[in-house]
Amino acid sequence: MPRPDEDDLVARFFRPLATGAAALGLTDDCAALTPPPGCDLVLKTDAVAAGVHFFADDPWDLVARKALRVNLSDLAAKGAEPLGWMLSLALPDDWREDDLARLSAGFAADQARFGVSLLGGDTIRSPDGLMLSITVLGAVPTGHMVRRAAARPGDTLYVSGTLGDAALGLLARLEPDRAAACGLAAAEADHLARRYLLPEPRLALAPALLAHARAAMDLSDGLGLDLARMTRGAGVGALVEPTALPLSPAARAVLAREPELVERVVGGGDDYEILAAVPAEARGPFEAAARAAGVPVAAIGRIEAGEGIRSRDAAGRETAYVPRGFRHF
Repeated sequence: MPRPDEDDLVARFFRPLATGAAALGLTDDCAALTPPPGCDLVLKTDAVAAGVHFFADDPWDLVARKALRVNLSDLAAKGAEPLGWMLSLALPDDWREDDLARLSAGFAADQARFGVSLLGGDTIRSPDGLMLSITVLGAVPTGHMVRRAAARPGDTLYVSGTLGDAALGLLARLEPDRAAACGLAAAEADHLARRYLLPEPRLALAPALLAHARAAMDLSDGLGLDLARMTRGAGVGALVEPTALPLSPAARAVLAREPELVERVVGGGDDYEILAAVPAEARGPFEAAARAAGVPVAAIGRIEAGEGIRSRDAAGRETAYVPRGFRHF
């Protein structure tokens, strides 16, 4: 039985995801979206590709959810409320209908969880494996998007959640004996693997960022590299205290056995947590708002005048930090 052509594929697997009026039932070449009154549109595009962001044999429902979530993470950092998303899908030659069914089911699950719907997109053939490029659209009150390059000296640096889990999960995937060698319990190993496969966009933190943060960004390429981008853009420096970095019990167990892996924690990427610079006078309200939202945050340092990033250890010794992280090129 032949596989469905492009029109049938859209009708079967993607039209059910286009539940909002702006999508026009995927019957047009474009969507028509009116932002809420008094709001700016916030737009973000991120792509994920087999062999770069996920393994070629990963389940397609989890691939779909990761692709959507890494984009929603950027909206969260801007303090934005998601409005919808668009998909450019490149399918490998060996795709099967059950692959598409799982992909669609993954999108449907996270659409329901995060309150968004598909607005449109495109489907093409890929010669090199599965690739998904997603554009998300969000809204913030006019003129109030939380910028990346706006931090000022004296601001406190916060990160949400825990760092390094995804990088360690990837390492365990590449080296399957690593988890056992570190003495991880099955639940701890599963936690690390899950954090790589399925990041958690911190949309619940968006209102707190919008109300209290001066600058914010999501951590996709590692704390070291992304913090350098934040500080360089604002023309400031930073002091980071590695002992303050929030770690999961699983990550602590790994580092207790292999302390040299701290570089992976700081520079491994795939955290999709939020890095925020919060004015000193807003620390209390920001922490209270984060608690109310159910999102843990940790103060890890401060923004300073000057250039570069310094690291201060538990003994008070300061050293220059060379930013490391994931780079595509």
